[in-house]
Amino acid sequence: MKTFADMIEGYGRFREGDWQRQHDRWEQLKGGQSPQVMVIACSDSRVDPAQIFDVDPGEIFVVRNVAALVPPFETTPGRHGVSAALEFAVQFLKVREVVVMGHGMCGGCKAALTQDLHGNELGEGGFVAHWIDMLDTVRGPIAATQGTSGRAAERAMELAAVKVSLENLRTFPCVREKEADGSLAVRGAYFAISDGILHLLDEASGEFLPAS
Repeated sequence: MKTFADMIEGYGRFREGDWQRQHDRWEQLKGGQSPQVMVIACSDSRVDPAQIFDVDPGEIFVVRNVAALVPPFETTPGRHGVSAALEFAVQFLKVREVVVMGHGMCGGCKAALTQDLHGNELGEGGFVAHWIDMLDTVRGPIAATQGTSGRAAERAMELAAVKVSLENLRTFPCVREKEADGSLAVRGAYFAISDGILHLLDEASGEFLPAS
């Protein structure tokens, strides 16, 4: 795995390569951004949305966090990072689509299932535990039918997490209004690390189907 020193060498290659080859693109981007799609993805180092969707700089607005979760609309004091990014993308960049992309082998979803971090102090797993407790409502049925370990249960949690985030997205007034008038589409996706297949949520059936 690369160190930061290795990454600086990579930056040198970027400056001599893509920066030069896409100079016109960078000239355009320095005046602003106008992506049509926002992607909410996991912080996991294995699932880079730009790589998976093969997009150029400026084409997607990305927010990444543990388990690709979207909290519900809240007005309580706090640092609402995902909410701020969503508000900026929808209200100011006026993206046309918001995609929540979960993934296989997600550590956050696994921790939500096992609750191994439950009760930990802040800074020792407590921040993660409090963040992923958004999945507590869907954990119960999964644990009751499939247990709290093994890939079947973990995958069920990973897929359920995408649906929870979509439900929470729709608690934001700006999302509800724009989805209702057709100016915004909200989508669920799931990338399987094991085979590299992207699945898209069919909300009518509730099933995740391979992208064609």
